[in-house]
Amino acid sequence: MKKAIAAFISLLLAVFLLMVKTERKLENRLFAAFLIINAIDISGLFMHHFTDSYNLKTFKISAYLLVMPLFYLYVNAVCYSDFTLKRKHLLHLVPFIVANLILVPRLYLAEGATKEDFFKGIWHSPEMFFYQLIGELQYFFYIVGVFLILKKYRKIYLENYTNPNTLLYKWLYQLTVIFLVIHLCIIFKNIVRYTEHRDLFIWLNIVAGTVFLLAACWFILKALNYPELFRRIDSTLQPTKDFTETLEAENKTDETKSFQIAQLKNFMVEKEPFLDPSLTIQQLAHQVKIPVRELSVLINHHLNQHFFDFVNEYRVKKAMTILKDPTKKEVTVLEILYEVGFNSKSSFHTSFKKYTNQTPTAFRNS
Repeated sequence: MKKAIAAFISLLLAVFLLMVKTERKLENRLFAAFLIINAIDISGLFMHHFTDSYNLKTFKISAYLLVMPLFYLYVNAVCYSDFTLKRKHLLHLVPFIVANLILVPRLYLAEGATKEDFFKGIWHSPEMFFYQLIGELQYFFYIVGVFLILKKYRKIYLENYTNPNTLLYKWLYQLTVIFLVIHLCIIFKNIVRYTEHRDLFIWLNIVAGTVFLLAACWFILKALNYPELFRRIDSTLQPTKDFTETLEAENKTDETKSFQIAQLKNFMVEKEPFLDPSLTIQQLAHQVKIPVRELSVLINHHLNQHFFDFVNEYRVKKAMTILKDPTKKEVTVLEILYEVGFNSKSSFHTSFKKYTNQTPTAFRNS
């Protein structure tokens, strides 16, 4: 019963994602497909109530090989603003196709009692051992791929953007870790499959499906409550380390670098570009008239700060000045954080405490 409820809610969430009006149509469709495939996988324990087709039941088993490719594509779509589906992405179907092809001779083309006998012992067949090997290799290939995407996203984000904060990275990272834990549970469940502990196998199946559903619901609710925090980046952007050596090879003198740093710091103090909550490194480079890549190297390499921290430090200094101004005692902390360029209370408090080791209220009262 719990499995049926979990599958139904997954399908309901998928329908909702497909129907909701949003600019993020591609990622919604990918996550909806992800939920649908998981609903099909969850349906295994009660599918026999609705169909006797061995072909359909086997397709349900192999559909699991579509789960991680869909999640991988979803993470790409969420992180990168210019991500689109291309023909090359059809290669993600290869494991699913191979798994079904190896079952063609003894299952899909078999008839009557031969097919029935094979299906009854399918989990002890060489075909299914090969399927499970493909599944495990594929899963860990994609889980590593997702973590690498998130690592690159976080680095590029901190080097090029300020607000909103990095909740997208945190939520996707947490969701991926949860899915990894669920999969470890599934591995244990598959080991139990080959023992006599049938009840434990069913219980683990239910736990894995329920935890997955709760994780998916949690993430969707977060996305709906904080849509402004799901800021995507341009996939053409590269981490600073990828082009630092090239720029250093151009033999810019220390005097030139020192001049540019002084120019940058004076501009930040005099023009206060950090008051723009959506300031990016591209916008700042245009204003200060320094090429984007040179500016990125100056901040991330020579000043040894992420752009994220560099800009927020000026915002915090501005906030400190306001907090200590006796004529502005009536101005609330919330009003101040918006005034200096933050648009999130949590990111303001995190940055302020990182720079001063105090909360804004404690700093004002000290």
